[in-house]
Amino acid sequence: MKQQLNKLKQQFSQSPYPDVAQRVQWLQALEQAIRHYDDKLCHALSIDFGHRSMDETRLLEIMPTLSGIAYQIKNIKRWMQVKNHKVHYSYKPASNKLMPQPLGVVGIIVPWNYPVFLTTGPLMAALAAGNKVMLKLSEYTPATNSVITAMLSEYLPDQVVVIEGDAEVAAEFSSLAFDHLLFTGSGNIGRKVMQAAAANLTPVTLELGGKSPAIITTDAELALAVPRLLFGKTANAGQTCVAPDYLLLPREQLNDFIQQAKRCFVQFYPKGVQSEDYSAIINEQQYSRLQTYLAEAEQAQAEIIALDDQHWQQATQRKLAPQLVINAPLETALWQQEIFGPILPIMLYDNIEQAISFVNQQPRPLALYLFSPSSTLQQQVLQQTHAGGVCINDSLMHVGQDDLPFGGIGPSGMGAYHGEAGFLTFSHQKAIHKKGRFSSGTFVYPPFNRAVFRLIMKWLLR
Repeated sequence: MKQQLNKLKQQFSQSPYPDVAQRVQWLQALEQAIRHYDDKLCHALSIDFGHRSMDETRLLEIMPTLSGIAYQIKNIKRWMQVKNHKVHYSYKPASNKLMPQPLGVVGIIVPWNYPVFLTTGPLMAALAAGNKVMLKLSEYTPATNSVITAMLSEYLPDQVVVIEGDAEVAAEFSSLAFDHLLFTGSGNIGRKVMQAAAANLTPVTLELGGKSPAIITTDAELALAVPRLLFGKTANAGQTCVAPDYLLLPREQLNDFIQQAKRCFVQFYPKGVQSEDYSAIINEQQYSRLQTYLAEAEQAQAEIIALDDQHWQQATQRKLAPQLVINAPLETALWQQEIFGPILPIMLYDNIEQAISFVNQQPRPLALYLFSPSSTLQQQVLQQTHAGGVCINDSLMHVGQDDLPFGGIGPSGMGAYHGEAGFLTFSHQKAIHKKGRFSSGTFVYPPFNRAVFRLIMKWLLR
């Protein structure tokens, strides 16, 4: 890996500032690659998951990738412009500018849950910024990795190097002297990545997830809120870093919510977990972890309600219907760990201040979802809580907005990408101060004439 990194750095040094045409060409190549390998990527993902709807993969991974590339191509020329900045009168005549400069070689560590979109999202941003890239793909998605490797070696052979391997390989990858490192995954691994990167003073962007809350208010219309919430929880069977992790619900709405959720799940997936559109859990380790969470909650006297009464799980296929968990103690894993699956703990509240207080007592999440038609309540929640991003009266959809930065805050991550934010993340904004033959600075060179110097200082500090 060190040899491959050094080779990329050497190649970058030969062309350290690719022009607009070159960067657009790379992005167009990535777009052509995705379109050409569309079926193979969707099929490989279904193999890796045990089952995953090809339509869902196109919706959640292929479509946002192509949309993001188109947005990058449309705006890259504007982003690359050297921008003029004001000069303080005391420094005139002079000019100030900001020049976006490629960093060099960017490392990207890709998780298993959305291996296409979480490869191509940061990749397109790094290419738009003019960088070379090294990718570390998850060992849990070997079939998808094979397709991604073939795809990138065919369409971007000189720009991207793909690395595969287990946790040891990932640890070594994190310790390489990249010019920037982006990691998507759990907070525990994120800490190790940041620690490894610190040895080289490598700047990092961390997308860490966490427990993203959903809040339904008393004035929300459940017929509208429930489908939007449930879509976010059932997409990829809940294996999404911004999936609603728990729900804060007005106490009096519980029974109505349960009935609405059951009806909605049947509408989404008429055959329950046997529906072609419903995804499996990625592997036995993750499936067993979810079963352990449920068993612990059940032992603690929590009420567990499966949204599919007939076919609530298929263990042999690692399929699990959404489970509503009510009155689980806060000490259980469902409240302490990111769930990353189709389980939704519900906490009942009596007033919105109570709900806001609970959110603020938890580590700051990657996303927050509020369902309320009231602009007053919307402002209250926005102003009194922290989250990496927010959806009001929807879930997940903020991630697909090309013109919004995506990133966490505190324990849910640092830094952001998507759209211009990604371009800025993988660029250095080089500050340039330029003078001609005359420089006003000569008036303050030593030796200091005390009387003149005092007059100059008085004028500057007026």
